[in-house]
Amino acid sequence: MMVPPTGLQPEPAPNPRRRRFDWPAFATAMVLGTAGGFVCFRLHVPLAFMIGAMVATTVAALGGVRTMVPQRLRDGLVIVLGIMLGSSFTPALLGHLGEWSVSLIFMAVYIAVAAGLGTLYLRRFARYEPPTAYFTAMPGGFTEMVMMGGAMGGDDRSIALGHSLRIMLVVMTVPFAFQALPGYDPAGRDWSLHGLGPYPWELDLIDYVVIAACFVGAPVAQRLGIPAGILVGPMLLSAALHLTGVTAVKPPGLLVAAAQVVIGASIGGRFQRVPLMRIARTAGVAAGLTLLLLVVTLVLSLAVHLLTGLSLAGLILAFAPGGLAEMSLVALALHVDAAFVATHHIVRIVLIILFAPAAYHLWRRWVGRKEAPGA
Repeated sequence: MMVPPTGLQPEPAPNPRRRRFDWPAFATAMVLGTAGGFVCFRLHVPLAFMIGAMVATTVAALGGVRTMVPQRLRDGLVIVLGIMLGSSFTPALLGHLGEWSVSLIFMAVYIAVAAGLGTLYLRRFARYEPPTAYFTAMPGGFTEMVMMGGAMGGDDRSIALGHSLRIMLVVMTVPFAFQALPGYDPAGRDWSLHGLGPYPWELDLIDYVVIAACFVGAPVAQRLGIPAGILVGPMLLSAALHLTGVTAVKPPGLLVAAAQVVIGASIGGRFQRVPLMRIARTAGVAAGLTLLLLVVTLVLSLAVHLLTGLSLAGLILAFAPGGLAEMSLVALALHVDAAFVATHHIVRIVLIILFAPAAYHLWRRWVGRKEAPGA
């Protein structure tokens, strides 16, 4: 069945028959994203470049302005983010890996509770059909949930819009809410670009060679079918080099800022060619779902914190229902243990991709038996 383009489907593979690159739309996205990011950066907004770019391009998209972020550019800068995350895996971290076992086990509990309550909410209050409700409620795996939901008979456009709004709302609220947590001191942060990473001229040639070598991890991970391989592959390779003490290099702060702008602009661009009334209706539903998932996040984070003594800030970001790339950037921006956060989000995505389809079939079978005559 042909689906009209809404800007919210899973990002498609490049079309070799596409006539030409849309330079004006790309330039518009980059100018708006950079300007919005710079304004937020000057205002000391947490995750400034990503939030600024996302807000600017979302407003532009709703106003009918064409923007476009090439998938290859986004992938390239997500690779940079993966290398940055890998640099968080220092040798000193090895002694703490065992402490993460309890929180990783609770990740499975979080997925089950969040998806269950989210599905119930979408069925009862939004009147979504079962497959649409189920795959919209899943706290992660944007592209995979849209594809699986559509294959199971759900409305893939509603699923995509729900996930996009959830990610945007989480990114917009969590960094600001973090400022109310004990121990977070925005005044003590480095608000220059150096706070995102070293300046380009501070790196040696060998540092750039190491960074370039980590790019190999992306195609290898994709060939092996690793979920979110474009980010996870470079992260694992970078982590291996950092854990073994081969290098301690981090990507330049300018590249990290560029990654924020591109990822933020790509989120905002998803709302193009979507009727404003549909966005308004879905936004209310998504806000309720996001609030529900964040409540589950806070409750389980506090429980694991009291049980293990792990950082409450790290646990909140680890369980927060945002995307892997987005929440990893939040962790980097707020100086929370990015390795801890990224590891938990990777586990979450793997669990969802592996078990969500089977769990859906079991749920539908159970509902069918319950609704059968004479049951």
